[in-house]
Amino acid sequence: MAATATAGSVAAAAPKVEEHMDPKRLIAFFAMVVGMFMAILDIQIVSASLAEIQAGLSAGSDEIGWVQTSYLIAEVIMIPLSGTLARIVSTRVLFSVSAAGFTAASALAATATNIDQMIVYRAIQGFIGGGMIPSVFAAAFTIFPPSKRNIVSPIIGLIATLAPTIGPTVGGYLSHAFSWHWLFLVNVIPGIIVATLTWTFIDFDKPELGLFKKFDWWGLASMAIFLGSLEYVLEEGNANDWFNDEHIVMGAVATVIAAVIFFYRAFKVEFPVVDLRAFANRNFAFGSMFSFVMGIGLYGLTYLYPLYLGRIRGYDSLMIGETMFVSGLAMFLTAPVAGILSGKLDPRVLMTIGFASFASGTWIMGHLTADWDFYELFIPQILRGVGLMLCMVPINNIALGTMPPARMRGASGLFNLTRNLGGAVGLAVINTILTQRQDLHYARLSEHIQWGNPEAMERFNNMAANFNAHGLDGATIAIKQLAAMAQKQAVILSFSDVFVILTVLFLSLILGVMMIKKPQGVGPSGSGH
Repeated sequence: MAATATAGSVAAAAPKVEEHMDPKRLIAFFAMVVGMFMAILDIQIVSASLAEIQAGLSAGSDEIGWVQTSYLIAEVIMIPLSGTLARIVSTRVLFSVSAAGFTAASALAATATNIDQMIVYRAIQGFIGGGMIPSVFAAAFTIFPPSKRNIVSPIIGLIATLAPTIGPTVGGYLSHAFSWHWLFLVNVIPGIIVATLTWTFIDFDKPELGLFKKFDWWGLASMAIFLGSLEYVLEEGNANDWFNDEHIVMGAVATVIAAVIFFYRAFKVEFPVVDLRAFANRNFAFGSMFSFVMGIGLYGLTYLYPLYLGRIRGYDSLMIGETMFVSGLAMFLTAPVAGILSGKLDPRVLMTIGFASFASGTWIMGHLTADWDFYELFIPQILRGVGLMLCMVPINNIALGTMPPARMRGASGLFNLTRNLGGAVGLAVINTILTQRQDLHYARLSEHIQWGNPEAMERFNNMAANFNAHGLDGATIAIKQLAAMAQKQAVILSFSDVFVILTVLFLSLILGVMMIKKPQGVGPSGSGH
């Protein structure tokens, strides 16, 4: 009841707010934005520096990936739960406690002396940090009047997409200039400031502690197992040969059983952990679908570019970061443009332009060769950055712009979850395609490198003669080098295949845009009812 009353009072206050935004609320909102930026940045900040962390903790190559995975699993559980927690304890308590906990967990991660400690601290960091992300979306659509959304939405869209994109850049600089410990220590001072400001200034809603008695603990447990197991299966599946690994099979079984219990309770219990009825709103359902695919594009390319630069070009984390910075800069410069256009254009037009821009970038990348460097990647990265920003603003507005304020917090958690799940599904599929296509291309290339092929024989003889002249076993070394060349070419061809598939995916989204109705209250008029 209290949430509805609060929401009603916010709605009633909207006309006054248009003339004068309360400075306290603005301070609180921008502190929340910084908190969200830190939480999303931390997903990717370690990605370019895993080798340094691995060396520092003396971890095995099969263990180090868990520095990333443990964070993602914990975060994915917390994001949808945050809406319910915000209703019970209030946004102020949830956000400021999350900020303080995230800061403490970051400091602990910097003190880790072995891989087990690091995995535990990263899981705590991800779980607590996940509470900050959806609150910002909910706050933006609750405290700002519709006329201000063309300013606010690009800010949130920019943070949500820029943070994971520049994560490898920031991580590369920090671990090179200082040490890997600073990947985590960098959160401490901003974290303390955010926790203090949000505790002091947030006043959007009141706690409803009475709801705690109705809290669905079985729903929480089943959701945690469902989302945690799903994330585990997607993250680890390809590396462990999917269902040929008993842990993956167990994870998949746990996912299915927990999902059945979770969905049953979500629709049967009086006060479910997550309010899935938000999907009954057609615009929210479509917005979430687009968000899911944007997650594939956002996290998939943030993974693919560094992988290519590291594996084929031999770049270190700093060089990868500098190359990846182009996308971040393109997003930053496009954000105000996206805000202005979202007030003037039908959001469906803006999304079509964004998806087309993204697809153009991946189509160019489909022609990848082993020689591509900063300048060849320059245009595709700009197209990607511009496309992401132009899409994110209308997607946010379509999904959340028509939600009644009482449903906003729960819907915001679900909306953010779709983006993260899209990223997890996207990475699993991309890794699987890369592995399978690489094997296929290598087999085909190997067929051409054989005794019956005069070009291959000429190359082989020249290489062997060269090594023999230096007193080495020319034939053996030449065979190894030819195999390595074929392997490298197979990797590049598999990258091209993935980029072409992503192009098709984003072009198909343009058809999806045509299917949605023009959202009421989003777009040219700027009035959101």
